[in-house]
Amino acid sequence: MSAPKILMVAGDAAESLEVLYPYQRLQEEGYEVQIAAPSKKKLHFVVHDFEPGYDTYTEKPGYSWDADLAFKDVKPDDYVALVIPGGRAPEYIRNDPDLQKIIRHFFQQEKPVAQLCHAPLALAAAGVLKGRKSAAYPALAPDVAAAGAEFVDSGAVVDGHMVSARAWPDHPTWMRAFIRLLKQKAPVREPELAATR
Repeated sequence: MSAPKILMVAGDAAESLEVLYPYQRLQEEGYEVQIAAPSKKKLHFVVHDFEPGYDTYTEKPGYSWDADLAFKDVKPDDYVALVIPGGRAPEYIRNDPDLQKIIRHFFQQEKPVAQLCHAPLALAAAGVLKGRKSAAYPALAPDVAAAGAEFVDSGAVVDGHMVSARAWPDHPTWMRAFIRLLKQKAPVREPELAATR
C-alpha cells in the first residue's frame, strides 16, 4: 500500500529550513512528500538569519533541491495535504494561476494546510484567507489584515484545517499541530510486519 501524498509548493529563494524540516519530518511520519514549483527544475533555497545591527533578516545562499513537478502538472486530488513554506518564494509564486487553483482546491475540500512565514501572501492571492486567523512573519501583519484575516503573533495557530506559524523558530509547535491534524484527517497505515520464523 502506498503512503498518502503531501504536496509542498515552493520556488527559488524559499527558506531552506522551512522546506527541508517539514519535508523530512513528514516523511518520518510515513507520508510521501512531493515538491511542486513554477517549473520542474533544480530550486535554489536561501537562509534567512538575524544579524546584530540589521533592521530585518539577512539572506544567504542555502541548499538546492529538485522540484518533483511543475504547478501545471499537479493533480490536487492525489494529495491529502498541502505545505507552503516561507522565504521570498511566496512573493512571486502567488501570481501563478495554477498555484492559485491548487491552493483553492485544498481549502474548498478542507484538506490540511500548513503554512508559515511569508506563505500568507500566496493564500491571499488565492482568495482563501478572508475570515481566518493566521500567524505569519510579523512584518506581514498588514498583509494578513488586508486579506481580511486576523493576524496572530504566535506559533502554531490552528484555524480549522489550516495550521500557521511565524517562521522557522516555530517549527516544533507548528509541525506538532499539523501532524496531529494530519493523523485525524489522513492517517498513515502502518505496514504489516513480515512473520518471523
